[in-house]
Amino acid sequence: MTTPSGTVELRELVLPVHANHRDTLFAGQGLQWMTKAAFLAARSLAQREVAMAGVTGIDFLSPVPVGHDLVLRAWVSRVGRSSMTVCVTGLAGLPGIALEEVLKGVFEMVAIDSHGRPIAIDRSYLDKETT
Repeated sequence: MTTPSGTVELRELVLPVHANHRDTLFAGQGLQWMTKAAFLAARSLAQREVAMAGVTGIDFLSPVPVGHDLVLRAWVSRVGRSSMTVCVTGLAGLPGIALEEVLKGVFEMVAIDSHGRPIAIDRSYLDKETT
């Protein structure tokens, strides 16, 4: 199965090592996984290295207990000259139980050159629906 450029889906299992003192997903770990998903979606669309420029609107909607699956879905929602906005949502659940939205956030990512400086995204290959 091929994933469209600028989208990614990751699966993580919440283990005790990822938990806080209440045996639910530690927020810092959730943010790390969301950042990873945003990075992979942006790099897929830009077809080059990217860096995070900012994070806005992170919401932890409900706790994720140890043992739950966490599905992170990320997609590029805006493409600028060198920057992209990436939306990430996290859905959690157990096998046989419907997934529930538990995390969401918006990340600003920037395409960078080998020196870490912003560089224009080559838009010639982008699907018209993506831009």
